[in-house]
Amino acid sequence: MARGLLDYFPDALAEVAKVSYQGNEKHNPGQPLHHSRNKSSDHADCIMRHLVGRGGFDGDIRESAALAWRALALLQDELEQELGLSLPRGATLE
Repeated sequence: MARGLLDYFPDALAEVAKVSYQGNEKHNPGQPLHHSRNKSSDHADCIMRHLVGRGGFDGDIRESAALAWRALALLQDELEQELGLSLPRGATLE
């Protein structure tokens, strides 16, 4: 993962991590960083909204970073469903 992901996209991944942090502050204020799966699952629709806004910002969030976050969330959901994977340690259903 380091050579094939982090080494390719270090700055982009840092921006996606900011989306995670700011989303946690918005949806789970005062709680440790985690992905609350029940808060929003309309990833495909949100991907389209962020794609339309690409190159711009939604407040402090770069639209393309939010798009990437949603694409990763969609892919993670698909893989969990198709492969019967457990919930990742950074996610909750609350």
